[in-house]
Amino acid sequence: MIDYIKGDLMDLNPTEAIVECYGIGYRILISLNTFSQLEGQETVTLYIHHYLREDEELFYGFSTKDERELFRLLISVSGIGAATARMMLSSLSPDDIRNAILSEDINRIKSVKGIGLKSAQRLILELKDKIVKGGGTEGTRLIGHLDNAVVEEATTALVTLGFTKANVTKVMNILLKEKPDASLEELIKLGLKKL
Repeated sequence: MIDYIKGDLMDLNPTEAIVECYGIGYRILISLNTFSQLEGQETVTLYIHHYLREDEELFYGFSTKDERELFRLLISVSGIGAATARMMLSSLSPDDIRNAILSEDINRIKSVKGIGLKSAQRLILELKDKIVKGGGTEGTRLIGHLDNAVVEEATTALVTLGFTKANVTKVMNILLKEKPDASLEELIKLGLKKL
Protein backbone atom coordinates (compact mmCIF):
# COMPACT_ATOMS: atom_id res chain seq x y z
CA MET A 1 0.00 0.00 0.00
CA ILE A 2 1.22 3.51 -0.80
CA ASP A 3 1.37 5.87 2.19
CA TYR A 4 2.70 8.97 0.42
CA ILE A 5 4.26 10.09 -2.85
CA LYS A 6 7.07 12.64 -2.83
CA GLY A 7 8.27 14.10 -6.08
CA ASP A 8 8.28 16.96 -8.54
CA LEU A 9 4.98 18.71 -9.15
CA MET A 10 4.59 18.55 -12.93
CA ASP A 11 1.04 19.86 -13.26
CA LEU A 12 -1.50 21.29 -10.85
CA ASN A 13 -5.13 22.33 -11.12
CA PRO A 14 -7.85 22.66 -8.45
CA THR A 15 -8.93 19.01 -8.78
CA GLU A 16 -5.75 17.07 -9.54
CA ALA A 17 -1.99 17.08 -9.40
CA ILE A 18 0.57 15.19 -11.48
CA VAL A 19 3.57 14.23 -9.36
CA GLU A 20 6.63 12.69 -10.98
CA CYS A 21 8.52 10.26 -8.79
CA TYR A 22 11.50 8.35 -10.26
CA GLY A 23 10.28 8.78 -13.82
CA ILE A 24 6.66 7.81 -13.13
CA GLY A 25 3.94 10.47 -13.29
CA TYR A 26 1.16 9.85 -10.77
CA ARG A 27 -2.26 11.43 -11.40
CA ILE A 28 -3.59 12.27 -7.96
CA LEU A 29 -7.05 13.65 -7.22
CA ILE A 30 -6.93 16.46 -4.66
CA SER A 31 -9.24 18.74 -2.70
CA LEU A 32 -9.28 22.51 -3.04
CA ASN A 33 -7.76 22.66 0.43
CA THR A 34 -4.74 20.61 -0.74
CA PHE A 35 -4.54 22.63 -3.98
CA SER A 36 -4.05 25.85 -2.00
CA GLN A 37 -1.24 24.18 0.00
CA LEU A 38 0.57 22.99 -3.15
CA GLU A 39 0.45 26.22 -5.16
CA GLY A 40 3.90 27.60 -5.88
CA GLN A 41 5.78 24.46 -4.78
CA GLU A 42 8.12 22.44 -6.97
CA THR A 43 8.67 19.37 -4.80
CA VAL A 44 5.66 18.06 -2.91
CA THR A 45 4.61 15.26 -0.59
CA LEU A 46 1.07 13.97 -0.89
CA TYR A 47 -0.44 11.49 1.57
CA ILE A 48 -2.31 8.92 -0.47
CA HIS A 49 -5.61 7.14 -0.11
CA HIS A 50 -5.67 4.33 -2.68
CA TYR A 51 -9.23 3.95 -3.96
CA LEU A 52 -9.75 0.59 -5.66
CA ARG A 53 -12.95 -0.70 -7.18
CA GLU A 54 -13.71 -3.33 -9.81
CA ASP A 55 -13.81 -0.78 -12.61
CA GLU A 56 -11.43 1.95 -11.40
CA GLU A 57 -8.26 2.63 -9.47
CA LEU A 58 -7.62 6.15 -8.20
CA PHE A 59 -5.21 7.94 -5.92
CA TYR A 60 -6.61 10.64 -3.65
CA GLY A 61 -3.86 12.90 -2.30
CA PHE A 62 -3.78 15.20 0.71
CA SER A 63 -1.25 17.77 1.88
CA THR A 64 -1.52 16.55 5.49
CA LYS A 65 -2.14 13.24 7.21
CA ASP A 66 -4.86 15.00 9.19
CA GLU A 67 -6.88 15.76 6.05
CA ARG A 68 -6.42 12.17 4.82
CA GLU A 69 -7.66 10.74 8.13
CA LEU A 70 -10.77 12.94 7.99
CA PHE A 71 -11.38 11.85 4.37
CA ARG A 72 -11.22 8.20 5.48
CA LEU A 73 -13.62 8.89 8.32
CA LEU A 74 -16.08 10.61 5.95
CA ILE A 75 -16.10 7.75 3.43
CA SER A 76 -16.80 5.29 6.25
CA VAL A 77 -20.32 6.76 6.45
CA SER A 78 -22.93 4.94 4.40
CA GLY A 79 -23.90 7.00 1.36
CA ILE A 80 -20.79 9.21 1.43
CA GLY A 81 -18.47 8.24 -1.41
CA ALA A 82 -14.97 9.40 -2.20
CA ALA A 83 -16.21 12.12 -4.58
CA THR A 84 -18.59 13.55 -1.95
CA ALA A 85 -15.89 13.44 0.74
CA ARG A 86 -13.51 15.29 -1.57
CA MET A 87 -16.24 17.84 -2.30
CA MET A 88 -16.68 18.36 1.47
CA LEU A 89 -12.93 18.91 1.90
CA SER A 90 -12.99 21.36 -1.00
CA SER A 91 -15.93 23.33 0.42
CA LEU A 92 -14.92 23.38 4.10
CA SER A 93 -11.62 23.06 5.95
CA PRO A 94 -11.05 19.89 8.01
CA ASP A 95 -11.56 21.90 11.23
CA ASP A 96 -14.81 23.40 9.86
CA ILE A 97 -16.11 19.91 9.07
CA ARG A 98 -15.23 18.59 12.54
CA ASN A 99 -16.76 21.61 14.25
CA ALA A 100 -19.95 21.37 12.15
CA ILE A 101 -20.34 17.70 13.10
CA LEU A 102 -19.58 18.31 16.79
CA SER A 103 -21.97 21.25 17.03
CA GLU A 104 -24.60 19.39 14.95
CA ASP A 105 -24.70 22.24 12.43
CA ILE A 106 -26.85 20.50 9.80
CA ASN A 107 -27.16 23.64 7.65
CA ARG A 108 -23.38 24.03 7.42
CA ILE A 109 -22.99 20.40 6.32
CA LYS A 110 -25.93 20.69 3.89
CA SER A 111 -24.24 23.70 2.27
CA VAL A 112 -21.86 21.25 0.57
CA LYS A 113 -22.98 20.23 -2.93
CA GLY A 114 -24.27 16.66 -2.90
CA ILE A 115 -25.15 16.55 0.80
CA GLY A 116 -28.84 16.52 1.63
CA LEU A 117 -30.66 16.53 4.95
CA LYS A 118 -30.51 12.76 5.47
CA SER A 119 -26.80 12.56 4.60
CA ALA A 120 -26.03 15.45 6.96
CA GLN A 121 -27.96 13.79 9.78
CA ARG A 122 -26.23 10.46 9.12
CA LEU A 123 -22.80 12.15 9.15
CA ILE A 124 -23.52 13.72 12.53
CA LEU A 125 -25.00 10.55 13.99
CA GLU A 126 -22.20 8.24 12.84
CA LEU A 127 -19.18 10.53 13.28
CA LYS A 128 -19.82 12.72 16.32
CA ASP A 129 -18.57 10.22 18.91
CA LYS A 130 -15.64 9.19 16.70
CA ILE A 131 -14.53 12.81 16.33
CA VAL A 132 -14.86 13.46 20.07
CA LYS A 133 -12.57 10.47 20.61
CA GLY A 134 -10.05 11.86 18.13
CA GLY A 135 -11.14 10.00 15.01
CA GLY A 136 -10.35 11.68 11.70
CA THR A 137 -7.29 13.42 13.11
CA GLU A 138 -3.68 12.39 12.88
CA GLY A 139 -2.77 14.01 16.17
CA THR A 140 -4.70 14.58 19.35
CA ARG A 141 -6.16 17.98 18.67
CA LEU A 142 -9.80 18.90 18.75
CA ILE A 143 -11.58 22.24 18.47
CA GLY A 144 -9.95 24.80 20.69
CA HIS A 145 -6.47 24.23 22.06
CA LEU A 146 -7.21 21.40 24.44
CA ASP A 147 -5.40 18.11 24.35
CA ASN A 148 -7.91 15.44 23.31
CA ALA A 149 -6.80 13.24 26.24
CA VAL A 150 -8.05 15.93 28.65
CA VAL A 151 -11.44 16.06 26.93
CA GLU A 152 -11.68 12.28 26.96
CA GLU A 153 -10.75 12.05 30.64
CA ALA A 154 -13.29 14.71 31.56
CA THR A 155 -15.97 12.96 29.48
CA THR A 156 -15.18 9.59 31.10
CA ALA A 157 -15.28 11.13 34.58
CA LEU A 158 -18.69 12.72 33.98
CA VAL A 159 -20.13 9.55 32.41
CA THR A 160 -18.85 7.59 35.43
CA LEU A 161 -20.73 10.01 37.66
CA GLY A 162 -23.95 8.93 35.95
CA PHE A 163 -24.49 11.43 33.13
CA THR A 164 -25.30 10.19 29.63
CA LYS A 165 -22.52 10.31 27.03
CA ALA A 166 -24.69 12.34 24.63
CA ASN A 167 -25.34 15.07 27.23
CA VAL A 168 -21.70 15.12 28.33
CA THR A 169 -20.52 15.46 24.71
CA LYS A 170 -22.86 18.43 24.12
CA VAL A 171 -21.62 20.14 27.27
CA MET A 172 -17.96 19.48 26.36
CA ASN A 173 -18.46 21.12 22.96
CA ILE A 174 -20.00 24.18 24.62
CA LEU A 175 -17.16 24.34 27.16
CA LEU A 176 -14.50 24.02 24.46
CA LYS A 177 -15.92 27.08 22.73
CA GLU A 178 -16.29 29.09 25.96
CA LYS A 179 -13.00 28.10 27.57
CA PRO A 180 -10.61 26.46 25.06
CA ASP A 181 -7.68 26.36 27.51
CA ALA A 182 -9.47 24.77 30.47
CA SER A 183 -7.66 22.20 32.60
CA LEU A 184 -9.07 18.76 33.38
CA GLU A 185 -10.35 19.92 36.79
CA GLU A 186 -11.95 23.02 35.32
CA LEU A 187 -13.67 20.99 32.59
CA ILE A 188 -15.14 18.57 35.13
CA LYS A 189 -16.28 21.34 37.48
CA LEU A 190 -17.81 23.43 34.70
CA GLY A 191 -19.36 20.27 33.21
CA LEU A 192 -21.01 19.44 36.55
CA LYS A 193 -22.50 22.94 36.72
CA LYS A 194 -23.93 22.71 33.19
CA LEU A 195 -25.26 19.17 33.55
